[in-house]
Formats: sequence, C-alpha cells, structure tokens
Amino acid sequence: MPDGVSSGIGVLSGIRVLEFSQIVAAPVAGVNLADFGADVVKVEPPGGEQTRRTASIVPGESKGFQALNRGKRSLVIDLHDERGQAVMRRLIPHADVVLINYRYGVAERMGIDYPTLRRYRPDLIYWQNTGFGEQGPEVFRAGSDVVAQAYSGLMVTDAKVDDDGAPDLISVPIADIVSGFAAAMAVGMALYHRQKTGEGQYLSTSLLRTALFLQAAAVMREPVSDAVLRDPMLERTQAAIEGGRTYPEVLEARQSGQRARLAFRLYYGGYRARGGAVVLGALTKTNRDRMREVLGFPEEDSDHPDYDAMDPTNQARALEWKQRFRQRFMERSVEEWVHDFDVAGVPVSAVRQPEELADDPQVQADGMIWDVEHSITGPQRVVGPAVVMSETPTRVQRAAPALGEHSAQVLLEAGFPPEEISRLCEDGVLVQRVA
Repeated sequence: MPDGVSSGIGVLSGIRVLEFSQIVAAPVAGVNLADFGADVVKVEPPGGEQTRRTASIVPGESKGFQALNRGKRSLVIDLHDERGQAVMRRLIPHADVVLINYRYGVAERMGIDYPTLRRYRPDLIYWQNTGFGEQGPEVFRAGSDVVAQAYSGLMVTDAKVDDDGAPDLISVPIADIVSGFAAAMAVGMALYHRQKTGEGQYLSTSLLRTALFLQAAAVMREPVSDAVLRDPMLERTQAAIEGGRTYPEVLEARQSGQRARLAFRLYYGGYRARGGAVVLGALTKTNRDRMREVLGFPEEDSDHPDYDAMDPTNQARALEWKQRFRQRFMERSVEEWVHDFDVAGVPVSAVRQPEELADDPQVQADGMIWDVEHSITGPQRVVGPAVVMSETPTRVQRAAPALGEHSAQVLLEAGFPPEEISRLCEDGVLVQRVA
C-alpha cells in the first residue's frame, strides 16, 4: 500500500461478484469493482482464459492478464459439463453481481444467462457486454475492439495506416476499456437502486455503443453544422471511394475538410524537438497567449475576435505558421522547451514511453503504483486504482490469481462439503491449483 493511504474499508466491501470474462471489457469492470472493495471471483474454463497465454514469458501468466485481473480470485470450473453448471447455480445465491462478456448467445448455451440465474437470486445485478448490442441485424456477429473501431468510425477518425497503406488499429483497446469503466459505474448505480428498492436488474453495454459515445460530436446530426462541415466531407470521401482511391487518399479527402481546426492545432498537438518530441495542450486563449510568448511569435493572431477559421486565406496562413512552429521547436531540446512552458504555466509534456512510468517520481509520489506479491511470479509493481476515495479507500487487494488458485476456497465458503470438492476435482469439473 502506498504511504499516506487510509486502511479503511472499501465502499463495496461485502459485495460478491462472479466474473465470466475474457480479454478486456469484463476484466476492466471486475478490476475496478475489486479496487472499490468487492470480492471478485473470476470464473475461468479448464486451461484458463486465453489472455493468460498471450505474449506470456512465464507460462499462463502474461502481463496483459495480470494487469487486468489483479485483486480477484480464480475459480476454474467446466461450464460445458452439466455438473459444472449445477455448481454455478448453487453459487449464484451467494453472489450480488454477475459480469459477462462472452459472445452474444453463449451465456444462454452455458446456462448462465440472466433469466436463468435470477431464478436463484431474484435481486441479482447482471451485466453483459456484446460487440454490437442486443437488438438489430448485427446482434449475432462476432465482435472485438478492432472490429468496433472499424464499424464505428473510430479507426478512420484516428487516421492511422500501416506500411502497406492499410487501416491500422488504435493501439489501446479503447472501446473495450471504456465499456469496462461504464460497466463498473452502472453496477454501482444498480447496487444503489437495489439498496433503495430491493430490485436487481440487467445491465447492457456494447463495444459499438461505447465507440459511438467516444465520438459523439462526429456521430450526432445537427443540420447547420452538417451542411457546412459534415456533408461536403462525406461527398469528398465517397467520391474518392467510388473513384478507386487508396485508403490513405480517402483519409486525405476526409482530412482536407478539417482545415477549420488548423489554427487550434498549432497549440494542441506535437512537435519534434532535439532529443525527442514535445506536446502542447492549450484549450484556452490565456494558455495560447503564453505559448506565443515562449515561442517568440506574439503576432500569431488566430485568437483575434474577427478571425474566421473557415476563410481559405486564414487556413493557408495557419499552415504557414505550423511550418514556422516546427522549425522553431527544432532549435532547442525537449528539456528546454518543457522547462520554459512549465514556467509559463501552460499544459506541456515530453512524449514518454509507458514502460518508464512505474519509476516516474510523480507517479510514485501520488501512489499510482502498488507493490504486490504474485504466487507464481513473485514481487510486482502494478498500476493502482483509477479513483482515490477518502472515507472508503480504493486499494489493490492482491495480485492477479494463478489459474484455479481459489477454486476450493470459493466453494468451501459457499458451503460445499470438502469431499464433494475433492470429487469434482477428480472428475475434472473443478480445477484447484496445488501449491
């Protein structure tokens, strides 16, 4: 536990969660609920969730799995076996929340869908994440974050291409991650509702819904702005597509309609400098004025009341200013620019690598990194909770579980006789890790 953090009880202490999960969305929901104090039991199939093996150095213990499953316990049970499903039905009365992000329709086949489980706990809170939602023509399609990026337009908004000119993904699975955060928020709201009314409920998110939310301004329709910006841009991109243009050329046709933001991007974006790169993040005129002074260009006038960002002359001037800024930044080092912008009190950063951040003084000073001990791989330093609370503190409860580390423990707590647990293990319905 970082120094200075209270040892009080988490706000969800006493809440039991069963997490049927894979990859990202549900694990993110579960790790957040665990940080708030919930007892989160990750239910895995024999052999474990496949993410355990993705880029793993220690077999079955990848960093990707461990990062999103810390704070949980592992129960390994074969839900393709009717005996495994019967065990799960006996566990449900002891659970407050179920999280699931299997492909739409899988929960029904495995007997862990909401209508089935609520028979065993009527006030159950049940969350499911899907690729495309639960109604409509695409409901049974397989989904993943990169597919949601493509379908929702996130990918074209990010405008990345690979070395073959093909669409490239946003490196962070952003729709998955935000879906997980939304789920944790919804579970908290549902628990509050249940406290007031005694009612459980069904919660639903989808990667598509989340991806649309992330780009709400682009997706929404508003006739005045659309006539000026959206409609001409879509005409250009459609003409490029119908003309057989390459994907990068289609992106260029799209981006050519975004020249109204050229002046804004002078102060909100990145520049190469000696020894690396610098990013500016000005959102106010005050910040931009101070940046102009640091750069030595007080005459740049895009904040003048009469400035028209749609004027082609101003757009051409903004491109000229962009080139002048680029040349100016190359005159000095990253450290010098960051120092001077910091002194001016404006948003700035050197571009960092995430692998360096566990040792960053600011990250350490604010308690963002926690020390834990993994039962197989040993000492770890993990990213802590996303939220800090003063009276009901969030905390990292434990390292990610080894496969089946808590199977017997979870069943014993639910009242299963030890001899029955042993028999289930012998029959391969239950898997318990032996230390």
